[in-house]
Amino acid sequence: MPEVPHSSQTPDAGWPAVGHVEMVWEGDRDRIPRSRRMDYAGTYQAALVPHIATRTVAVPAAVQALVEEAAAEVARFDSEIDGEIAPLASVLLRSESAASSQIEHLTASAKAIAMAELGDSDRTNASLIVANSRAMLAAVELADRLDEAAVIDMHRALMSESAPKIVGRWRQEPVWIGTSSYGPHTASFVPPPYEMVPDAMTDLVHFIARDDMSVLVQVAIVHAQFETIHPFPDGNGRTGRALAHAMLRGKRLTRQVTLPVSAGLLRNVDGYIAALDSYRGGHPVPIIEQFAEASIFAVHSGRDLLRTMQDIQQQWQTELHARPQAVVWRALDAVIRHGVVDARLLAAELNVSAGGATTAIEQLVEIEALAQIGSGSRNRRFAAPAVLDALDEYARRIARRI
Repeated sequence: MPEVPHSSQTPDAGWPAVGHVEMVWEGDRDRIPRSRRMDYAGTYQAALVPHIATRTVAVPAAVQALVEEAAAEVARFDSEIDGEIAPLASVLLRSESAASSQIEHLTASAKAIAMAELGDSDRTNASLIVANSRAMLAAVELADRLDEAAVIDMHRALMSESAPKIVGRWRQEPVWIGTSSYGPHTASFVPPPYEMVPDAMTDLVHFIARDDMSVLVQVAIVHAQFETIHPFPDGNGRTGRALAHAMLRGKRLTRQVTLPVSAGLLRNVDGYIAALDSYRGGHPVPIIEQFAEASIFAVHSGRDLLRTMQDIQQQWQTELHARPQAVVWRALDAVIRHGVVDARLLAAELNVSAGGATTAIEQLVEIEALAQIGSGSRNRRFAAPAVLDALDEYARRIARRI
């Protein structure tokens, strides 16, 4: 194994490129078609990830200015999410988890996601997106304890239902990024051997603990290094973006909001992937630019989404004719948050009786804020078409490539 990483590129000053180590493939060659076996013969090269815990990141002045502008926008937006807007913050979290999942080609309608939140397990992609929301929540809750165990817990929240056998530990097998399942030889990138993962993650945690650089710079570097290490068999992209939110909260750049950064990254997925490749060549500036630009887009698009939700809610308030103490006024926030509700959910969330929740739903049906899904009389569920349409339009808008 080489002691010094090597690369065909010259890394930026002070920042090391990923090196390579030759590995012997021990996969099952019998399942490879004979016509393809030569492609998977012999050794392959896996990444040799350099330590970064004490490295200095050289950020050009123009990029640093972009980073500072982005940080100011994020802080201003976060300060707006209080009072009347605070109940809508969960809308941003769901939108962020959906965008992060969409980067991994996991898509679902807002209605399908809302139904999955209510326990509908027939929608696979939607269930995975809901799991991503749990990972985001876990990340925020672990923001003050960003160590190896916290990262494993984020991954557990994401994958415990869909792949329970891989949670609770770092990977113990080789992985690669590419279209072939036969072996790593033709992959676009092969992360480090699994034996190197624990040491690489310990080094990354030490880098996370530093407080001597701009938060967005640090978040971008940590994300790129995490994706390079690829510490899990699956779910690395979504876990890595959840970790970014944990850092934003832990470093106090955000205090109340889960910023839809993935919505910004989704606008230019090719640029995001290219920036990760550049990072591995010793060039961290492109991924820093990607995160700064994505953060600015996230603020503007997130503000637009919240404004739309406020308009919907205000329209309902105008049309409602109920006594001031009626449960239905409190139900409005819950309907905005979830998009699809039933009496059981409202009763539990508002701490009211089933009868009180049912009455609130009937009042919202009367003004067409809610509409029953299907025609059954048992276990009835009700959708908020205006909310679901707004979320779907937001998803379509951010998915349009620049």
